[in-house]
Amino acid sequence: MIKEFKALWEGLWTVFKHLFKRPVTLEYPEKRRVLNDAFRGKPSVDGCVGCGICKRVCPSGAIEYRKNDEGKVYFYKFDLKKCIFCGNCAYYCPKGAIKLTKEYELASSDKNDLNLIYKGGTDD
Repeated sequence: MIKEFKALWEGLWTVFKHLFKRPVTLEYPEKRRVLNDAFRGKPSVDGCVGCGICKRVCPSGAIEYRKNDEGKVYFYKFDLKKCIFCGNCAYYCPKGAIKLTKEYELASSDKNDLNLIYKGGTDD
């Protein structure tokens, strides 16, 4: 009898303790989280010179690029199925061509949507 009363009291105490606290969750998607400046989301590329540092420092091998005959990058691909959003590519890029945006809604029912392809110039 005492065990049951103690269990009931602990349950009621937990309920009353949290009754007047603000909710922790948000009404997503109507309300969205405010992200801090260090958030690492979807990568984007603009102005890549093809030095290859990003590809070497990527621990998961999620980066691929191709150069044309003149040495300019015409195809750049991020494979988000492999990417761990570590930020090494953006941190080590000497030209600052890679940026990690604050976009985090990347879910898709088609796995081909998880290949971010950036094209510049003309392909050979």
